[in-house]
Amino acid sequence: MTSAAKTVDEYLASLPDDRRAAIQAVRQVVLDNLEGGYQEGMSYGMIGYFVPHSIFPSGYHCNPKDPLPFAGLASQKNHMSLYLMSLYMGSDGAEDRWFETEWAKSGKKLDKGKACLRFKKLEDLDLSIIGEAVRRMPAQRYIEIYQSARKGKK
Repeated sequence: MTSAAKTVDEYLASLPDDRRAAIQAVRQVVLDNLEGGYQEGMSYGMIGYFVPHSIFPSGYHCNPKDPLPFAGLASQKNHMSLYLMSLYMGSDGAEDRWFETEWAKSGKKLDKGKACLRFKKLEDLDLSIIGEAVRRMPAQRYIEIYQSARKGKK
């Protein structure tokens, strides 16, 4: 479900209390571990974290008018989602393997797509692993992996 909210505060205010609390907690973990090369804002109808055009002028290849997306946080119809594009990118899959190995050690059930972590309540998540996944991907490294992946597609 995409939101028509124009700001992160509007988005959060539109959520039911229980979901707002969970989304705010995950948001805080992302913000606490995000390095300075990223910005937060509304993107694709959810809270988004992206590399702005001031740092990566080319933007996102699917629509160069959009900044390069890094992560997203959303309340969906049947669950909440955290999208971590760094788990999906890269030909070697090292970040995804690291993430799944660490998650297995946590003892929590992993409900994951390619880059999407689905959860119904905050307790479903290991916030320390999420924080480390964000911290492991400084903006410049993310840009380099993105550009390398794009070269392989041409």
